[in-house]
Amino acid sequence: DQFDNLEKHTQWGIDILEKYIKFVKERTEIELSYAKQLRNLSKKYQPKKNSKEEEEYKYTSCKAFISTLNETNDYAGQHEVISENMTSHIIGDLARYIQELKQERKSNFHDGRKAQQHIETCWKQLESSKRRFERDCKEADRAQQYFEKMDADINVTKADVEKARQQAQIRHQMAEDSKADYSSILQKFNHEQHEYYHTHIPNIFQKIQEMEERRIVKIGESMKTYAEVDRQVIPIIGKCLDGIVKAAESIDEKNDSQLVIEAYKSGFEPPGDIEFEDYTQPMKRTVSDNSLSNSRGEGKLELKFGGKSKGKLWPFIKKNKLVSLLTSPHQPPPPPPASASPSAVPNGPQSPKQQKEPLSHRFNEFMTSKPKIHCFRSLKRGGATPEDFSNLPPEQRRKKLQQKVDELNKEIQKEMDQRDAITKMKDVYLKNPQMGDPASLDHKLAEVSQNIEKLRLETQKFEAWLAEVEGRLPARSEQARRQSGLYDSQNPPTVNNCAQDRESPDGSYTEEQSQESEVKVLATDFDDEFDDEEPLPAIGTCKALYTFEGQNEGTISVVEGETLYVIEEDKGDGWTRIRRNEDEEGYVPTSYVEVYLDKNAKGAKTYI
Repeated sequence: DQFDNLEKHTQWGIDILEKYIKFVKERTEIELSYAKQLRNLSKKYQPKKNSKEEEEYKYTSCKAFISTLNETNDYAGQHEVISENMTSHIIGDLARYIQELKQERKSNFHDGRKAQQHIETCWKQLESSKRRFERDCKEADRAQQYFEKMDADINVTKADVEKARQQAQIRHQMAEDSKADYSSILQKFNHEQHEYYHTHIPNIFQKIQEMEERRIVKIGESMKTYAEVDRQVIPIIGKCLDGIVKAAESIDEKNDSQLVIEAYKSGFEPPGDIEFEDYTQPMKRTVSDNSLSNSRGEGKLELKFGGKSKGKLWPFIKKNKLVSLLTSPHQPPPPPPASASPSAVPNGPQSPKQQKEPLSHRFNEFMTSKPKIHCFRSLKRGGATPEDFSNLPPEQRRKKLQQKVDELNKEIQKEMDQRDAITKMKDVYLKNPQMGDPASLDHKLAEVSQNIEKLRLETQKFEAWLAEVEGRLPARSEQARRQSGLYDSQNPPTVNNCAQDRESPDGSYTEEQSQESEVKVLATDFDDEFDDEEPLPAIGTCKALYTFEGQNEGTISVVEGETLYVIEEDKGDGWTRIRRNEDEEGYVPTSYVEVYLDKNAKGAKTYI
């Protein structure tokens, strides 16, 4: 009699299962999202290939960080495993079970409804039989009373009495039939009712109870599986965490420090002590080994390198770049003469006299100023890195050259492997002409062989530079020490100009617009320090339109009609750099010469 309540309860149980499935499904989505975010996080901080970051990960702390990222990635994989196992073992299993549960519940309640309808039908039949028996009994009683009344009345004919008697008998017979039918239906109903309450309904309720208990057991098993899925990955997650701890313990601070030393050591020796400069002598100053002083007699400065500092003060400057820096004119070029007569050509204004400070102060500032070293490095024409890495300190240059040699050797090995493959293919073609023409591979084979030869020549060039760096630099350092006492007795014959206050004609060096100073440089020192530097190539020729007497430092005198070589065209300051011979070069006003640039020369521009 509680079918409705049981139906509501069992539906509630199914709703609980579906709610639990939804909970687990959302948990799997969270696990997948968490795993995806962890993987993206690990990927985000992985060093990019062929980048500067990849070189930085040679340190043990960075390697430990890489290990941490990899373990984090594996950790994310375990969360994906959790999601997969929960989906297959819980969500899929419960979804199938719910479908079966719904079918079983539907069948049980269908049987219950059917039994209810049957007993209700029997009850209705019993009620109908009972009402018919009651009605027949009343009809029989009225017929009997009418017969007795007719029989007692003397005025009624005998025929009417007989008719009333027959009618009463018929009614009595109908009442007896109704009674028998009612009795039979009553017995049947009692039997059906007994079966209903003692057999059918208990069996149906038992099935519903078993179904509900199985549902409860199933949800409990699913909760256990939910916990077991997490517990199964705990050992692997523990290994991931142990891997992170192991990576952290592998960090070696001493090794990292040594790697930094190896990466950035320059190979230079520290400069020697700067000696005292005596300013008490009014006419002539004492020149120390490591100082630059101002010669008052000529208003120019002398530069002397001495002691241990020789070869160390200008570590990044090539000869012709330094000469270009030291010999650039200070003032704008003079205008061309009004007439073509050589006698009418003025020599242009002299450099304005400026208050000069001791060049040793500038030299010390250069030695301690990183931006200035950067400017000296940028003196290379075009700003490109030299092929032999001569702009780098010795140790850094050696590493770069060694790296270049290794790269070339790898390329050679790659080309040799390709040549061997082509040779084998050619042999196959020779043995089986139907597979291909052997002659078709000759061009490719020759091209590969030519590439190998080029790479070998390139390797030999870099190996020669590497041998020079590894073998010659220490000897030069010793030579510098042996010659440290020669500079006090030598008189520097060449006077050059140190342009520290303006942009040089090649536009590559700029300082604040303040002071100018002139430096006398010992020619033999530059020849010794920069003996491997090639002179600047000629990019064209020029013809002097007027006579120019180069009285300023960095200029050169020319005669009208003279033909000279152009080694550096006008950079926008009005001066052109020319050469008369290998040892004589300088600047002349661009308006004083007619320039013919060689179009095939490197860096040459079309002259208009």
